[in-house]
Amino acid sequence: MENILSIFVKAMFVENMVFAFFFGMCSYIAVSKSVKTAMGLGIAVTFVMVMTVPLNYLLNEYVLSPGALGWVDPKYGVGGSQMIDLSFLSFIVFIAVIASFVQLVEMVVEKFTPTLYNQLGIFLPLIAVNCAIMGGSLFMQERDYATLGEASAFALGSGIGWWLAIILMAAIREKLAYSNVPAPLRGAGITFILTGLMGIAFMTFLGIQL
Repeated sequence: MENILSIFVKAMFVENMVFAFFFGMCSYIAVSKSVKTAMGLGIAVTFVMVMTVPLNYLLNEYVLSPGALGWVDPKYGVGGSQMIDLSFLSFIVFIAVIASFVQLVEMVVEKFTPTLYNQLGIFLPLIAVNCAIMGGSLFMQERDYATLGEASAFALGSGIGWWLAIILMAAIREKLAYSNVPAPLRGAGITFILTGLMGIAFMTFLGIQL
């Protein structure tokens, strides 16, 4: 339990997808103009992250990894006479899983909150190619988490971390509407500067001993 909590906190603050790795910046910059739309996209990204990373973990453990098909027949497993390695399919499988859940989210949002659906526009289906979500699955694979619980904690922490980042930026940008920002820096310019400053601020979490 202590290890799971450590993974969750680390993914949310220390290794924040936006401020530590600058993943998912396209939708982060474009949709963070208001708290309402940022909230909707943040929840959608978190949901897709929480659903896809554990599922991709299971696929990686029982289908894709070298020798993972040992549960089908021992000869396909590690050390077997016909060991199968499907790890070269990881990218395709991960993207297919992510795209499926994004399609589900898009249909639900369009059905129940059409106003939010119109506000998010093209950036809702673009969750499928949001590198923060793909990065979550690839980090999960690279770090080789021992259990499904650890992978799920990492997914939830990463999703909430991305949601927290876009909400903070949206809140600041709403206040910037009343500020005297130099004309050349208005829009994306000041947003990138603020992202860098917030990234520096989040670096203080590196000192936390987990």
